[in-house]
Amino acid sequence: QAQLVESGGGLVQAGGSLRLSCAASGLTFSNYDMGWFRQAPGKEREFVAAINWRGGNTYGADSVKGRFTVSRDNAKNTVYLQMNSLKPEDTAVYYCAAKRSLALATKIEEYDYWGQGTQVTVSV
Repeated sequence: QAQLVESGGGLVQAGGSLRLSCAASGLTFSNYDMGWFRQAPGKEREFVAAINWRGGNTYGADSVKGRFTVSRDNAKNTVYLQMNSLKPEDTAVYYCAAKRSLALATKIEEYDYWGQGTQVTVSV
């Protein structure tokens, strides 16, 4: 049974940084592309960033380019999201997701497994 567990969320002031982690188990991690999504209250879940199985290809949403960086450590079965220059509008529950490696994907329905999410709150 595949399981994804996010951690690292919390409360931070605008302009600050957080690093989210997502630990995977029950799957062959290096066979999966990984994605980060977020969902703010009253809004739909949206794509944030993705990284391919080897870590050599990444893609981010326009809203986070230049501020967020996705990376992975296949030896630790973990994917990370480094978030810098945080803004109040980044406040959301952040989810990691896994999909069989074919091509980087931005759509929710393309992902096979999801974590339970971690709350990120950015104060003014």
